[in-house]
Amino acid sequence: MAISWEAIKEGDIIPELKKCPGVTQLVKYAAGSGDFNPLHHDYNFFQSKAIGTIIVHGRFKYATIGECVSNWLGHAGRIQKISCQYRGMDFPDQEFTCKGAVARKYEENGQKLAELSVWTENAEGKNTTPGLVVVQF
Repeated sequence: MAISWEAIKEGDIIPELKKCPGVTQLVKYAAGSGDFNPLHHDYNFFQSKAIGTIIVHGRFKYATIGECVSNWLGHAGRIQKISCQYRGMDFPDQEFTCKGAVARKYEENGQKLAELSVWTENAEGKNTTPGLVVVQF
């Protein structure tokens, strides 16, 4: 059943999206994004050594949030605004999960909108990337 603005309610949970990128996927992401910071692929880079490993790109997590919301919307609407903050590190070969909930449902200037609270959680359940998405139906 397709989602609709009329059917959603504040507090509704959107389906989760799990990711577990390995080093190869991070290198491919670097090629597509142009972010070749060695912290994302080189275990011998001084910052990687200080942390103990390489880390997932923040923008990879941002893209995951967009994918999660887009999957929930299907073809019923579009993302009007998306933002997030990078508050914690995620590591390759460790699963993280994108989650979200409808925080607000409203109409503005004739548009049917919903504001979603979204975030990624690492394997320990820590919120590493809180964000906000506004969708238009």
